[in-house]
Amino acid sequence: MTPLRRAAQLAEEHLAGLGARRVGEYVGYENLIAALDAPLPEHGEDPVTVIEHLAAVAGPATVASPGPRYFGFVTGGALPAALAADWLAAAWDQNAFTRVTSPAGAAIEEIAERWVLEALGLPLDAGVGFVTGATMGNLTGILAARGALLARAGWDVEADGLLGAPPLPVIVGEQVHASALVALRYAGLGAGRAIRVPADDQGAMRPDALADVLHGPAIVLAQAGEVNTGASDPLDAIADAVAEHGAWLHVDGAFGLWAAASPRYRHLVRGIERADSWACDSHKWLNVPYDGGLAIVADPAAQRAAMGVTASYLALGAGRQPFEHVPEMSRRARAVPVYAALRSLGRSGLAELVERCCGHATRLAGAIEGAEVLNDVVLNQVLLRFDDDDAVTRAVVEEVQRGGEAWLGGTVWQGRAAVRVSFSNWSTTDEDVDRLVAALAAAHAAARR
Repeated sequence: MTPLRRAAQLAEEHLAGLGARRVGEYVGYENLIAALDAPLPEHGEDPVTVIEHLAAVAGPATVASPGPRYFGFVTGGALPAALAADWLAAAWDQNAFTRVTSPAGAAIEEIAERWVLEALGLPLDAGVGFVTGATMGNLTGILAARGALLARAGWDVEADGLLGAPPLPVIVGEQVHASALVALRYAGLGAGRAIRVPADDQGAMRPDALADVLHGPAIVLAQAGEVNTGASDPLDAIADAVAEHGAWLHVDGAFGLWAAASPRYRHLVRGIERADSWACDSHKWLNVPYDGGLAIVADPAAQRAAMGVTASYLALGAGRQPFEHVPEMSRRARAVPVYAALRSLGRSGLAELVERCCGHATRLAGAIEGAEVLNDVVLNQVLLRFDDDDAVTRAVVEEVQRGGEAWLGGTVWQGRAAVRVSFSNWSTTDEDVDRLVAALAAAHAAARR
């Protein structure tokens, strides 16, 4: 038997057991280190033996995050078509950075680009880069913004760097996600220099407060989907202010941008199409395997100016080149599972996936007893607090994780401990939500003892 066939068998066995197994790991990190730790082998082993060893030893230390009752960190599963396409992409082993190195990768990416824009209702002439995740998506958008705004001020940042450049204000919401701040650091703009705009009680940026600090060209970082509440910034009003002052609007929409794919929920991100750039995760609500994100820029020329590379050995020719949209040159064909996911779902299937997950959030919020729901459940996020007590709430999280029926995480919202529950997996059912309700009730009872 070949290593690939054996790996496929073991992978299918793993997937078949996701719904029934403990959601958390069976074996902890330290125990796995002890099991794996050995001197570098002097001589190689049979590839099938290596694969079987990995499955036997490391498999029990995996978390059932692709399964139906994993509700932590806004984590999607992997649609069957997307997972299979990802296996195929690995077997093809393409360096998908140009049409020359991979005509297949470049062509699939070009079609997936158009489908993503159509699904999200974004300008069809925008450029889409297929990156590792929203952190790199944010970085790409910020770098495009940095170059474009400084060029308007007569400064070529790509040639001359930031030393001596005109000031470039960056404005963020009070509840800005950490990945956007990291991207600001990577871009040399400084997370600590960002001007913070107060938010409402759901974490959405207040447009009136933005007006107090936006007085000219700047990068404005807005959110579609606050990571705790699911609330989106009022993008239409923000876009009005940005247009008035010649600023650049970037939207961090790691999961919330997918609301635009649903006729029922698109109103939550009204005005999204007016932004200059967007970041989004495919491995969240689109349910492709890790890692997969999207870096979208309305002006592809600005994206190419920030990302493009020239060299004597790169005889590129005309037309779209994948590497001109992303920070990396050497890169796997990340568009392949995105293409497969969108083709297997279709427009209606994608909308139904988003709406089903939001329905699960509403179901949990309506069924839970003994807890306060801290947020307006408008999307797929639910914040719970038990007995209005930090210690009890944290104990509930620990009990659920220890029990293994489900997995979720804790957070702090407006100074109070909370349970954060996120629904973004294609395989979650109403029965799984009801099992979560029961697990939370049992954990609450245990936490009170």
